[in-house]
Amino acid sequence: MCCACPRAGAFPRLAQRLPGRGPPGPPPDFALHLLGRRPAPVPWEARWLRWPDFRLPSDRAAAREALREAWERAGSERVEVACGGGRGRTGTALACLAVLDGVPGPEAVAYVRAHYDPRAVETPWQRRFAAAFA
Repeated sequence: MCCACPRAGAFPRLAQRLPGRGPPGPPPDFALHLLGRRPAPVPWEARWLRWPDFRLPSDRAAAREALREAWERAGSERVEVACGGGRGRTGTALACLAVLDGVPGPEAVAYVRAHYDPRAVETPWQRRFAAAFA
């Protein structure tokens, strides 16, 4: 599993945990795993959100709840957001977190692409999901 989280400064409330590319630091206090199948256990608290690759979360209400939890916890804890490749699902989740943090929905994908990865949020339906997130 690839852990892809915000670069330092772009999303100040979230930890940067990109293996081999992220800064050194302590492990996260909490992780949100965005995968189609249950991930392997990790030594820190984690939550799994069923989210198949190139698709949207299987349960939209659970996704809103999980993303809000990650955003709230990031105020005082290191939070990791992780999927299989670090662009589509993670980028979409980061765009949703940006909306929670005050970025207007229609601007969230551009924000994530400018501050995280230019190829983040891979599909049209992921872009629409992020833009409409509230």
